[in-house]
Amino acid sequence: MKECFLSIIIPAYNEEERILPTLNSVCAYLSKQDYLSEVIVVDDGSVDNTLKKINEFSNSKDGVILLKNKINKGKGYSVKRGMLAANGRYIFFTDADLSTPIEEIDKCLPYLNAKGYDVVIGSRSIPGADIMVHQPWYREKMGKIFNFIIRLVLMGGLIDTQCGFKGFKRDVVKKVFDKCRITGFAFDVEALYLSRKFHFKIKEIPIRWRNSTLSKVSPVKHSLQMFKDLIVIRMNDLKGYY
Repeated sequence: MKECFLSIIIPAYNEEERILPTLNSVCAYLSKQDYLSEVIVVDDGSVDNTLKKINEFSNSKDGVILLKNKINKGKGYSVKRGMLAANGRYIFFTDADLSTPIEEIDKCLPYLNAKGYDVVIGSRSIPGADIMVHQPWYREKMGKIFNFIIRLVLMGGLIDTQCGFKGFKRDVVKKVFDKCRITGFAFDVEALYLSRKFHFKIKEIPIRWRNSTLSKVSPVKHSLQMFKDLIVIRMNDLKGYY
């Protein structure tokens, strides 16, 4: 049986307005490739029509898999579940709004496939990035402050840890995500922290990106939770949980 080459994980919570355009774009891209692939959508206990739409779509398309959380568990929990269920040699996760066009995978795969890297992360903040629609100024500012604190408290060397577009080799996924504990939006930081801890090579790649006006991230509520999660990550390591 032919090996699955690429898995794409999409967490979704109350995404009835965006999920079908996203799935259509992802499947259209994959249909043009000459390798075997799969799309895993993890519904995080949606209370709108998201689950119904994903279910109908997955029933009509080969290679689209739906995983369902009975209740809302958080983005980190959903991404972890999808990543650990994936069969691909290379496994990417992306946001349900597809802020990063799926075609950006083309510039990421060579680093995993031939250039010796274990993890690739999309970056909106390094030379070569193309921000087609910016976030509001206060969200950009808060993002920069958050990343500065990450470099101060946890790890240096990475400019944009929060872009929702990242890819991993399969063996890296099994080792890193199996140990992830953060269920909220700071799960990216934990995954990268563990990748560094286990000495995996990370490549930051400039990507195209477009802000979605329907973003569910609360500048105050989620920022405070993410700051708390940074301390939790540090304490988990000190306690030997990793």
